[in-house]
Parts: sequence; C-alpha cells; structure tokens
Amino acid sequence: MRKLLPIVVGTFLLATFVSCGNDRETSGAKSTLAGAWKSRIQFQSGSLASVKDLEFMYVFNKGGTMTESSNYDAAPPVPPAYGVWRSVGSNQFEARYEFYMTRKPAPEEAAIPTDGWLPGGHGVLTEKINLSADGNSFSSGIQYEVFDPSGKRSPGGGTGTGNAARLTFK
Repeated sequence: MRKLLPIVVGTFLLATFVSCGNDRETSGAKSTLAGAWKSRIQFQSGSLASVKDLEFMYVFNKGGTMTESSNYDAAPPVPPAYGVWRSVGSNQFEARYEFYMTRKPAPEEAAIPTDGWLPGGHGVLTEKINLSADGNSFSSGIQYEVFDPSGKRSPGGGTGTGNAARLTFK
C-alpha cells in the first residue's frame, strides 16, 4: 500500500494540473479565434465594392472549422458559408470558406420547380486575420473569388478589408 500511495497521489496531482492548466479561453487572455464574431466588411474591388453596409457573423470552432453568414444572405437567397481556419503565427490566422450562390432561372428554365432560384455557382473567401492583443477584435484582408456552376472562375471577385469584434455577454 505504501508503494502505491506516491503513484496515486502523483496521478491525482497530474490529473488536477492538466484539468486546471493554462486555458486561455477561461482565464481572460484570448489568443484564438474560437468563438462568435461580428464584422463590418468593405470590398475595394469587385462586384461587392458597391455594398457599403456588408456585415459578416462568424463562428470559429476550436477544431478549426467555421461558419459565416452575412446580412445579405437573403438577397438573393444563399446559404451560409462553411470553411476552415488555422493559426499562421502569433495572433495571425487564415480562414478559407465557401458558399453557394443562386440565380433566377432563365425563361426556358421557368418550368423547373425551384421556388424561383437555381444554383448559380459558388464563392470562395480567403481571409488573413490579425487578432488584437486582448483577443477581442481583429482586422482582416479578404480575397473573394467567384466560380460558375461548372467550377470555372468568373468575373466579380475582388479584395476587401474587415474589422470584427468578439461577441460577448455584456
């Protein structure tokens, strides 16, 4: 029994240390994107440059996946974007996410039962993110690419910038 006591105590202390380790998400110092964010986006070029009130809502999951939705997802109706993110340096991150686009049917397609919308290709957004020192905001540069339904690059892509704030309970 005496020989087992140090092993039991050591195992208990190790388990306690691991479970109470330096969890930056709960200690206040955030150095990850994990969580929910709201961002204002302005494209300087491409088909989205004329949109002056574009906002993105993001959820970055701890496992490296993400979801993005914008205040324009209903015009025309499009689903949210889905993607991945990763750390590329100290408080530097990269996200790549894709969304499907819809289009109104041509007159010859009017008989297709789609409630008025057909697949119109997809968009790809690649975002370089700079997280603030306190982890509660970020600035970003965004590259937007447009692809037709066959996967060919189409006109309309461009570049933009974003500024986001972490969503929290106030």
